[in-house]
Amino acid sequence: MAKTIVVKQIGSPIRRPEIQRKTLIGLGLNKMHKTRELEDTPSIRGMVSKISHLVEIIEERG
Repeated sequence: MAKTIVVKQIGSPIRRPEIQRKTLIGLGLNKMHKTRELEDTPSIRGMVSKISHLVEIIEERG
């Protein structure tokens, strides 16, 4: 089984640069307090670290 992480959006994309909004959409997050279970890959980790002020990692599985 592949490793996964659960990511939750905790910040609003309002008044944020366009690249940060697109990164949120790329992760499948578009509303406050929405969670997604994503595969734990270096590209996903990089996206999360770029917008670490807007998201938090709730859980790591696997």
